[in-house]
Amino acid sequence: MKRKILRALNFFVFLAIGMLLLYLAFRGVDFNSLVEDLKRANYYWVLLSLFFAVVGYVSRAYRWKLLIEPLNYNPPVRNVFYALMVGYLANFDFPRIGEISRCGSLRKSDKIPMDSLIGTVIIERAIDMVVLLLLLFVIFIAKIESFGLFIKENVFIPISKKFINTVDFSIYYWLIIVVVLATLVFMFYYFRKRFKRVKIIIKIRKIIRGVISGVKTVTKMRNRSAFFFHTILIWAMYFLMTYVVIFAIPATQSLKPIDALFLLVIGGLGMAEPVQGGIGAFHWIVSLALSLYGISREDGLVFATIQHESQAILAILLGAFSVVMLFLYSRKKRKNNI
Repeated sequence: MKRKILRALNFFVFLAIGMLLLYLAFRGVDFNSLVEDLKRANYYWVLLSLFFAVVGYVSRAYRWKLLIEPLNYNPPVRNVFYALMVGYLANFDFPRIGEISRCGSLRKSDKIPMDSLIGTVIIERAIDMVVLLLLLFVIFIAKIESFGLFIKENVFIPISKKFINTVDFSIYYWLIIVVVLATLVFMFYYFRKRFKRVKIIIKIRKIIRGVISGVKTVTKMRNRSAFFFHTILIWAMYFLMTYVVIFAIPATQSLKPIDALFLLVIGGLGMAEPVQGGIGAFHWIVSLALSLYGISREDGLVFATIQHESQAILAILLGAFSVVMLFLYSRKKRKNNI
């Protein structure tokens, strides 16, 4: 009961943060004008963006399957895809819970150990982070005079301030932390034999071993060229998803491919914020980024709304469809076993 209450509380807290960001992004905007601009948008470009999104999702499923195979499991690609989409759907319930949800879905459908799957997801996210950092570097080099200043003032400086505020302790607090850590290390070393027999410690060690096993799959991969091909394909689809949407409204049609790359990176940072589906954070940061090109805040919000809401609707629909398909698959499997 307490767990359900805590989960509901967390949901509403993060939702409230998203709603606040959404309010700040749209504050002072003429909604009648915004609705009219949304009606006038060319949604053929949006449909093309959704097509690229689906290709990217399928490619991500293939890439995840390549990481799972060294664990000596061979789940069907469709099940991996369904689990992936369940994860995207779960992110609208609770931020970042999607990674756990997709591992849980695949564990139920194909009996793959949860901890090992988490290890493969860690590898996936690490590689995607490297790609994102590389794209940031490309943007800095290409247009450092404008993009560099924006990212510095709106990303790096706020993050550094939060970090500094977080670690702004006095010497006494640091001394207490060091003493507590040293005491814990001593106790663990002194009682290590007893700790090994504690059930919770045994379970934690098993989870850690499973995660390490999942991480090691990248070294055991049979088809690394396919893995890197799908990594490139995924990010190419992400880029095209963003690029084609700029033709949907007149205000952004003059933007160039490098500008779309900038919006992709900035939008990715917005989606990484701890709110359900990046709601509010994505709209705010993308509309702010478009102001660098002299595009009005209203037009920037039109672009951000079209891009975010179209992708969100697609993820929700595919996620709901995947939940149903995994349920039917599991039921059919149980009947066959009986």
